[in-house]
Amino acid sequence: MKKFFMMIAMLAVTVGMQAQTKFHDAEANDVKGAVKKMTINVMGRDQVFTFSEDGKAQIEGLTDVVYDADGYIQSAKMNIQGQQVGVTYTWENGRIKSQSMDMMGQKMTITHNYNDKGEVTSDAINMGGQEMSSPYSDYKYDDHGNWISRKGQMMGQEMEQKRSIEYYK
Repeated sequence: MKKFFMMIAMLAVTVGMQAQTKFHDAEANDVKGAVKKMTINVMGRDQVFTFSEDGKAQIEGLTDVVYDADGYIQSAKMNIQGQQVGVTYTWENGRIKSQSMDMMGQKMTITHNYNDKGEVTSDAINMGGQEMSSPYSDYKYDDHGNWISRKGQMMGQEMEQKRSIEYYK
């Protein structure tokens, strides 16, 4: 069960920078610029995110999306491994500060901590009252300033996250 929650947490972390678009879904997924497609490898599994030219996420299983007047996502429903999960977002200074999910009767909140460069230095994860921290380091970036590799830790396990990003021309 812990592995399931760890996988859910890592998928949620990827779902968490200023794009010049109507929608800020790219920022909600921790990328900036005219991103067309992002593929991230989480625990040996590739997850693909695509974005329309106006910045709206086109993610399979994402439904009932609610935006505020400025195009920032406020809530959505996601299908994660056959489970319908409600997600709410809290924004601060144009970045996701936290996201909360209700799944299988458990509430999980992930709070992102940023440094002065706008990098996520760690995620504080609260799963049903159980707290854990997931620190990140050793960032590598592409020519657009988006990270393509970083190292992290979760539940004592070291991991490397890699992602590839395709941009609109």
